[in-house]
Amino acid sequence: MLEQVVKKILTSRVYDIAIETPLQDAPNLSARLNHRVMLKREDLQPVFSFKVRGAYNKMALLSASDRAADVVAASAGNHAQGVALAAQKLGIRAHLVMGRNSSGIKVDAVRKLGGHIVFKGDTYQQAADHALTLANERGYILVHPYDDLDVIAGQGTVGMEIMNQQPELDAVFVPVGGGGLIAGIAAYIKNLRPKTKIIGVEAEGSACLAAALKAGRRVRLPIDALDVFADGVSVAQVGKMPFRLAKNCVDEVITASTDEICAAIKDVFDDTRSIAEPSGALAVAGLKKYVEQHPRATNKHYVAVVSGANVDFDRLRHISERAELGEHREAIFGVAIDEKKGSFRRFCRACGKRSVTEFNYRYASDDEAHVYVGLQIGAGESRRDVLDSLSGAGYQITDMTDNEAAKLHVRHMVGGRAFGRKPELLYRFEFPERSGALLRFLNGLGSRWNITMFHYRNHGAAWGRVLVGFEAQPADRKNLTTYLERNGYRYWEETGNPAVELFLR
Repeated sequence: MLEQVVKKILTSRVYDIAIETPLQDAPNLSARLNHRVMLKREDLQPVFSFKVRGAYNKMALLSASDRAADVVAASAGNHAQGVALAAQKLGIRAHLVMGRNSSGIKVDAVRKLGGHIVFKGDTYQQAADHALTLANERGYILVHPYDDLDVIAGQGTVGMEIMNQQPELDAVFVPVGGGGLIAGIAAYIKNLRPKTKIIGVEAEGSACLAAALKAGRRVRLPIDALDVFADGVSVAQVGKMPFRLAKNCVDEVITASTDEICAAIKDVFDDTRSIAEPSGALAVAGLKKYVEQHPRATNKHYVAVVSGANVDFDRLRHISERAELGEHREAIFGVAIDEKKGSFRRFCRACGKRSVTEFNYRYASDDEAHVYVGLQIGAGESRRDVLDSLSGAGYQITDMTDNEAAKLHVRHMVGGRAFGRKPELLYRFEFPERSGALLRFLNGLGSRWNITMFHYRNHGAAWGRVLVGFEAQPADRKNLTTYLERNGYRYWEETGNPAVELFLR
């Protein structure tokens, strides 16, 4: 299969429509990491994503009768744009099945390219199932985003270009969703230079290739638990063909958190002045993590594939908030201080010369106040160093840097009134973000339980997030959770969360 894929890569038709993208040095990252870091700029393709390569190669090889039958594809957005552009170029009618909460910028781009959009479900898998149904029922030709040899070969031309541009490399870092891109790149590079490491990078909440390699077989992740922040790689199961290639050609898989991805988006911007989408910056996040895990290595030659730049502008608020945390340059703490004059000043002195990025206060009692504070971590120190310094100064510290409820909600609610002495259970929810979604969520909650707290913030992301308090005793928990289960929304109980206890009680 490896030789077959390499031959297909060498005869691929991608350059009828795609460009050979530059391999660009990243001087800021290189200086910080003490390695030569290069970025393969697939965000510069005509649809701002590598996906056009595989889509066009597949469609250009279709017979005349297949072209006349129309094509169908499922996509979170980038593959849909590639198929739509290829269809426009080849004179084929294309039907694109997309989730109802797909990125607005991707939906608009597909429409402008003349693609016929069919909205179905809220996840890629739901859209993919419907695309397969349309292919079976109406005779459309399915253009799979990753589980197809011609698509894999098209994506593999990225690896061919990398080897032509910089043959001596220690490792290439590739984002992984369904696996088509890494399968193609790995097949070509390992065939030519087996010693060059191929390292896949997945988002923590959708690491389907890592799970498959660990199990020795393809596994399906729970769809309702998939992390959709990096929507371009939010796939529940790696493809059959990509997995066959990956298990023999991929050396390692690294996962990256949302905060680490946000930090990588900032890194790409600092070196290129371009804004990658979350899945587009994923390989950079993995490269940084790999360097951190191998501190003795120096002066290596690394490439990270920047795979796309289709990001909605309003998502940048959320990304910029989390970038410093992902870079480990900011820490979020809850601090107890004396409720008396001069306490704030004494605490600021204890912080030393560190920059305060956020400072929120809530009255707790006549004796004690609680402060929600963000502190910048200086060069050469760690979060542990900051914690030890403040604890040594006599302060009681709660580290909330990794606390999702604290970062998403509580930071914006400090100063609100407490609920008094009534009992309360607290839950955090996520629901697909689209027009009217918040109203549907409220209608779903109904009026059976008295709501004591409600915080919603539109992050410009695919999922809306809400923090809700209900007037309820611990003994009511079973009935309340049964009631919430019927609504079908993802939720987590946050009763007792230390951030809540510090600032909202």
